[in-house]
Amino acid sequence: MSKKIHTEAVDSLFDAILSLKNKEECYLFFEDVCTVNEILSLSQRFEVAKMLKEKRTYLEISEKTGASTATISRVNRSLNYGNDGYDMVFERVEEKEK
Repeated sequence: MSKKIHTEAVDSLFDAILSLKNKEECYLFFEDVCTVNEILSLSQRFEVAKMLKEKRTYLEISEKTGASTATISRVNRSLNYGNDGYDMVFERVEEKEK
């Protein structure tokens, strides 16, 4: 975990996020906290990560999501060398869908 972001303010934000009970509450909160473009950027990165896990090509990913190759590359680096956060979430989502 990066010590650069581990602050009281970030802890407080994450506590707030963890208090959300459903998707509708997420929409309400995130629309207040983030700009539309920030939310769309986060969702784009998540979609890119899913497609990379499916072994899709950069070209396929870029065409479907509109993400630049630089964004795809950054997400790929997180998948390969990050803190395994994406993998943790993918596993939980998969379990929930079963």
